[in-house]
Amino acid sequence: MVNRFILNEVSYFGPGARKELPGVVKSMGFKKALVVTDKGLMKFGVAQRVIDELDSAGIPYEIFDEVKPNPTVTNVKDGIAACKNAGADFIVAIGGGSAMDTAKGIGIVCNNPEFSDIVSLEGVAPTKNKSLPIIALPTTAGTAAETTINYVIIDEANHKKMVCVDPHDIPVCAIVDAELMYSLPKSLTAATGMDAMTHAIEGLITKGAWEMSDMFEIKAIEMIYKYLPIAVQQPSNPEGRNGMAVAQYIAGMAFSNVGLGVDHGMAHPLSALHDVPHGVACAMLLPVVMRFNAPAAKEKYAEIAKACGVYETGMTTDQAVEAACKAIEDLSKLVGIPQHLSELGIKEEDIQALADQAIADVCTPGNPREVTRDDIVAIYKQIL
Repeated sequence: MVNRFILNEVSYFGPGARKELPGVVKSMGFKKALVVTDKGLMKFGVAQRVIDELDSAGIPYEIFDEVKPNPTVTNVKDGIAACKNAGADFIVAIGGGSAMDTAKGIGIVCNNPEFSDIVSLEGVAPTKNKSLPIIALPTTAGTAAETTINYVIIDEANHKKMVCVDPHDIPVCAIVDAELMYSLPKSLTAATGMDAMTHAIEGLITKGAWEMSDMFEIKAIEMIYKYLPIAVQQPSNPEGRNGMAVAQYIAGMAFSNVGLGVDHGMAHPLSALHDVPHGVACAMLLPVVMRFNAPAAKEKYAEIAKACGVYETGMTTDQAVEAACKAIEDLSKLVGIPQHLSELGIKEEDIQALADQAIADVCTPGNPREVTRDDIVAIYKQIL
């Protein structure tokens, strides 16, 4: 069997890493940027900390700050128009997964105009050309979109999330600066951090996992379990923030190459149909999905328990499985994730439509245990 591993050409890490941006731009010979971000990051000055670096180096740019929390096909099309009007030859993406996913959609279509309808990018699109170059600066520690070959866009006409997988969309450079995350609210820190934990756990047990990806995911689990409570409880703690910034990147390096599972397959329609924040959806599902998947990955659950520091010598396999599941469940509660879908206004009659999308989601086939639509309905009901 041949395994493929795709990573960024170059990445920078550490508080203040954004100062590397002008040097990266000049070394790559870029002329004018389209800055892709959202109005919230502009309003609160987070994006400005990056834009200041462009200003200080005299690098021309125009700003597209219309990114939505769950970006849509229309959102991406508006960004493409802005990019063309700006005459930009590269993109600076500042934000969480929404900004980086929007940037990827913009960059791919700008260099592959035959996919201008956007919806034809769903799944694995046969694009021929690399994206317009993207330099990605995450402001959340969760999606790892700065190092993945995936992006997610809402097809508003069909009320569904499209997962797009394309090696041509990976940013040419990731600049992971924890200082850009210090002002992230506790709830968002928790949600994005649990999204990263879901990436790490699903990436560890997915059908496509192998030795190299396992190495990254186990380390990511260890770091997230250690640093997420610190980042939530002490938002300006450099150790917690930088630990999470690195951990979510490590998780992304692996899951991007081996895939995910039914947790993400079920989380996507929760966001598409009910606007549940993605990280919250993943976190609510995770302990139940872990217990469902345990028969197919028991040995790896012992590794999860060890990474979380809850494994005890002499544990049976089943005891290690339960210790791992409970550790993740307790972490979710500790950082304030809601535990029931009903808290978010979702009713039992909504479950059938959610299950229809979840069973068809591109992530679901990667699940280590075969899953049916009835299984999905049962899992949703357990957290209702």
